[in-house]
Amino acid sequence: MTGAAAPVGVTVGILTFRRPDGLREALPRLLEQVRQVPGAELLVVDNDDVPSARDIVAEREAAGDPVRYVHEPDPGIVSARNRALDETTGDILVFIDDDEIPSPAWLRTMLATHEEYGCAAVAGAVVAQFEQEPDRWIAEGKFFERKRYPTGTRVPAAGTGNLLLDMRLVREWGLRFDQAFRFTGGSDTAFTSEIVARGGEIVFCDEASIVDIVPVERATRSWVLQRAFRNGNARARVHLLGVRSRGAALRGRVKLAVQGAARVAGGAVRSLGGLATLDTGLRAQGARTAVRGAGMVAGAVGSVYQEYRR
Repeated sequence: MTGAAAPVGVTVGILTFRRPDGLREALPRLLEQVRQVPGAELLVVDNDDVPSARDIVAEREAAGDPVRYVHEPDPGIVSARNRALDETTGDILVFIDDDEIPSPAWLRTMLATHEEYGCAAVAGAVVAQFEQEPDRWIAEGKFFERKRYPTGTRVPAAGTGNLLLDMRLVREWGLRFDQAFRFTGGSDTAFTSEIVARGGEIVFCDEASIVDIVPVERATRSWVLQRAFRNGNARARVHLLGVRSRGAALRGRVKLAVQGAARVAGGAVRSLGGLATLDTGLRAQGARTAVRGAGMVAGAVGSVYQEYRR
């Protein structure tokens, strides 16, 4: 007689969109992590309009691996993230991207940190690795270096590239990723900022690191500046969330526009300074700051930059 399957307590959610080769490489790495944790599963959320990743996951399911496939055809990463929330039946959901490589004890370390601190979320370290050596402007600008903190540090927000969520609190607070950010980016920042606004803590774990592979097409000046504009635009929109009165909204927009304009001016000065002193890093960082400021100004006046519209 076959006993009932153990209830799932931990779900590792990986979102994918038309990256079959990357998914094939990611599945064995993540399944190795999942097998180390009793009652854990791997959930693949396919955000293609057709179930293009189904057969890839089915191969692993047929082999008896603890992996599950769901198809979320509604376009946009927000829908995929919310589907992962809906599909998680246990207490813990851990997000990771399909182009990231976890450290050997990544999952266990994330779980241990959550248990030690009793927090609402754990944000792990993300270390960039280029597919090819980038040009000097990219390298000296240090655009892909993420902030790292000692383990236990409380952070105000986090991305979903390496994030553990306590689903008991997510359900209690009724949290969702906001569809207003479905094509713009920034839904993870808005979501995790709301966790902190509700009184929850996001704890950083430096040991639970993952490597983020930066493809050649992203290691370019145009991509960096486009992302800077988008980040500035999304930041302004996140700050305006929840503002109810017209007066408060107007004050918030004016403040953000002034801050953005100051970034444009300051970034331009830095960039010119780098040009005058032949400091490539200073010139590159100044350019990004200026463009990010322009994105903030655009967001402050109601312009929405939809980087991910399909």
